[in-house]
Amino acid sequence: MEANEYLEDIKSRLIASNAIAAFTIIEELDLGDRGYFRARVTLSNDDFLEVAEYFKITNNVVTTTRYRYQWMDSDRANLRKRWDNVPHFPNLPNFPHHIHVESEENVVSGYVLSIQDLLDILEKEIEI
Repeated sequence: MEANEYLEDIKSRLIASNAIAAFTIIEELDLGDRGYFRARVTLSNDDFLEVAEYFKITNNVVTTTRYRYQWMDSDRANLRKRWDNVPHFPNLPNFPHHIHVESEENVVSGYVLSIQDLLDILEKEIEI
């Protein structure tokens, strides 16, 4: 697999997901064995989601290296969840992966997450 194939997989999944009403690609970068994807998304419940994922591909295996997925209410005023791996909570298990739940201050341990994994979560959490 190359970056262009993975980027196409992400876009196809966004189109096919019942959790997604619409999306706009902000940036897409294909460097052969690595890449980046960023989009703004309207969810099927009218909430807002912004996704950003850096990834690399080794021996046809995609690895998410850096990510930030922010889910907010439809007014973009209230945080629902933000998954990221910015290294600013070193005392949490699974550092640097963490989730902000309903506020910047309420942070729990997370795990590496791709956009595809995130869509699996959203499809379960949003009543479709």
